Amino acid sequence: MKINAAGLLLCTFLVGCGGTAPFGEDAIGADPDGEEVIESDRVVPPGTESPQPDTTIFRKEPLDGDSGNGFAQGVRYNSEDDTFFVDNLPFDGSGDTPYVRGEAVGSLGEYAVYEAVNQYPDTLNGAPINQFTHRAIYGVSRTGQTEFAIVRTGAYVQYGFGGFVYERNGTVSLPTTGQGLYNGKGAGLRDFNGRGGLEYTTSDVQFVIDFDDFNEGAGRDEGAVSGFVFNRRIFDISGNEVTNDVLERLNEANNSSLTAIPTINWVITPGSLDQNGELTGDVFSRFSTDAGDPVEYETGKYYGILSGDNASELVGVIVTENDLDPISEGVRETTGFTIYREARE
Repeated sequence: MKINAAGLLLCTFLVGCGGTAPFGEDAIGADPDGEEVIESDRVVPPGTESPQPDTTIFRKEPLDGDSGNGFAQGVRYNSEDDTFFVDNLPFDGSGDTPYVRGEAVGSLGEYAVYEAVNQYPDTLNGAPINQFTHRAIYGVSRTGQTEFAIVRTGAYVQYGFGGFVYERNGTVSLPTTGQGLYNGKGAGLRDFNGRGGLEYTTSDVQFVIDFDDFNEGAGRDEGAVSGFVFNRRIFDISGNEVTNDVLERLNEANNSSLTAIPTINWVITPGSLDQNGELTGDVFSRFSTDAGDPVEYETGKYYGILSGDNASELVGVIVTENDLDPISEGVRETTGFTIYREARE
């Protein structure tokens, strides 16, 4: 694989410059008896090989040598000194060099932000070597039973090397009837295909699960899943809000009058939730031009794991891409979340 560094973001030689455990298209056909059945290609990300409702489940971004996805390994957090570790990403220090809490942006709401070292010494002579821009977002639920981490690299012409992980540390008891509403916040990273750079995002995240339907006869289904990501805001790496800049570019390029980043919607389909509490499915967003023509903005996937009694909390990651922003050939947004189904008081 060949992924090109963006511009001169890495200066290989610069003279005179001075925990916790690691995150470890549906088709409708007919069966031989003539009854309608549903076949699903539902696939969860790699990780735990034999998940169960009463076990820990770990998932990570699938490895893709062409794009650089899924290269992050050995992700762990050390609460004693508030440091974050990740292995297998070049030019972010060494494997045991911690990411530290971000200076310009140390948190996005309830989620912590970490950054890799700016320089690392030549091991022979101590000369400082500039490192690539790496940022990480780490989130853990109020109970500590679920957590996620996202690492992206803004130093490549393509999206570059990085990854995401998410995990349930406990068990889940899934309802068999009724519906559940999950609300909370999301935080993410935007990177680009065709140019370097990183941006931060914040949002509101909502999932709705119908535990009654689809019926068990329709494959492996334990429920239907819907959701939204809205109130989306974008910030540059220094923490300055650039949402309006993004909207201005989109409006100029698409003859539209957007006043907010479009809401992400779920594609509702059988096979979205299994008996182990794992969720996955497709997402999309769209808007209209001033002439009323529909525009498909983003497509992507959501991934998640339910945890707790009555499936009280949900952790996961949402990844979307669009090619409508003229700033680059493609924009990818990777959002993590830990959200909750609140009990009635």
